[in-house]
Amino acid sequence: MSAGFKLTYSTMFDPPPELHSKFDAAVAHVTGQVGIEHGLLIAGEDRRSARGFDKHSPIDARQLLGRFQDASAADVDAAVTAARHAWPDWAARPWQDRVGLLRRAARLIEDRVYAISAALAMEVGKNRMEALGEVQETADLIYWYCDQMEANGGFDKILPNDPLTEWVSRNRTVLKPYGVWAVIAPFNFPMALAGGPAGAALVTGNTVVIKAPSAAPWALRLFAEAMRDSGLPDGVFNYLTGGGGTTGEALVKHPDVAGITFTGSYTAGMSILRGYAGGRWPRPCIAEMGGKNAVIVTRHADLDRAATGIVRSAFGLSGQKCSACSRVIVEAQVASALVERLVVATRLLKVGDPLQRENWMGPVISAASQRNYHRAVDDLRRQGEILIGGEAPSGLSHGHFVAPTFARVAFDHPLWSEELFLPLALVGEVGSLDEAIGRANSSDFGLTAGFYGAESEIPEFLSRIEAGVTYVNRPQGATTGAWPGYQPFGGWKGSGSTGKAIGSFYYLPQYLREQSQTVVA
Repeated sequence: MSAGFKLTYSTMFDPPPELHSKFDAAVAHVTGQVGIEHGLLIAGEDRRSARGFDKHSPIDARQLLGRFQDASAADVDAAVTAARHAWPDWAARPWQDRVGLLRRAARLIEDRVYAISAALAMEVGKNRMEALGEVQETADLIYWYCDQMEANGGFDKILPNDPLTEWVSRNRTVLKPYGVWAVIAPFNFPMALAGGPAGAALVTGNTVVIKAPSAAPWALRLFAEAMRDSGLPDGVFNYLTGGGGTTGEALVKHPDVAGITFTGSYTAGMSILRGYAGGRWPRPCIAEMGGKNAVIVTRHADLDRAATGIVRSAFGLSGQKCSACSRVIVEAQVASALVERLVVATRLLKVGDPLQRENWMGPVISAASQRNYHRAVDDLRRQGEILIGGEAPSGLSHGHFVAPTFARVAFDHPLWSEELFLPLALVGEVGSLDEAIGRANSSDFGLTAGFYGAESEIPEFLSRIEAGVTYVNRPQGATTGAWPGYQPFGGWKGSGSTGKAIGSFYYLPQYLREQSQTVVA
């Protein structure tokens, strides 16, 4: 991205001036392209559907960003059919060739990182660093999966010959792709959570149909163009847009889809998982679902560090991360001191148009999210206490803006268990570390968890916490900020269906099935 500078979530806190000037130029360029119509991408060609939908910016709902296709069941069938026809040749290619093409695609994403990030910021409401971070992460995930394919020799292993004296019996195990793989992405990380799984499916020899989220179709259209321009054969990668209940449902239920990666709500993920397990034969379903992520702060914690990490994780992307901190569980001896620091740190956050460099927190994705925020705040005012926030910021009435909010309410209140996907975190007091871990583990979710305390307390936290991603004494983010090659990302319990993490050493085999081969000479 810049000489001597590599963007990651851990290094983006002090970017060079060049990054900002390039992003501003990209915003100006992309703004000149708003309002145009974008097609589906099927078998390497643009395709129009009978119906379409308009995408407006959550920053200013008056701004039309583009018109996208509402793919019909016939469009979905065309995409799956194209992928099915392309699959035999793609699967038969040497894995080294697939790795080469996917690395070329990742380089194109990096070359276009500013333009894609500008579109992403405009359609989701991310600040520039979050948008740039996600697009770079997408490229890095694809690089990682290429590296893992290489490190494992294409998952083709020679086994010992059978111990026979009169015959030579050669044995081998090979992992092979399934076929057409569907990817359904969420609005909050449309690039990383479509591009990463798509890269994994493609490098292992599957062909792909992705459905972009209706709330964030633009950046993924630019991603699809990068995949096309990388030289992937027609039909190997296909891009759809449309509603979850129409386009998404048709894709999920298509009989020629061999496997699926879904990221979204627990309810939808479990429905897909049950359907894929209950068919004519079980089909693989990688379901990455929700989170209700807790941070534990003990009386031995560095409270300044804790407050910094909690605020960053609670309010990054306006709390709309499945990894966002939404529960702060603190020992009573230091609760008042921690709350004081949280209030001060939150008051310093600048909320506004995230395309402007000075603003750290942008809008929530929709008017419905805005209404959910006010519903929750009203309930907390009646039954608990708003510590800071709880109102709509002034002067931002044309966008879906709300205030970063901390609140206090009894542990038996439903908001302690409900995933809000909003910049709203609850603070609760406990009497011991043991009680804190019990409270943290009481959730049906188990995605991320954070801890601030003494070194002697860390082993107990790590041995008992029920979460797939854990962070200890981390100021960069209490529960957020995983990066390919550094922190695998995946959940336990209701947060994930496989127990394997994105960007891990164990992710690629989920897109493959094993065949044992014995050949007697």
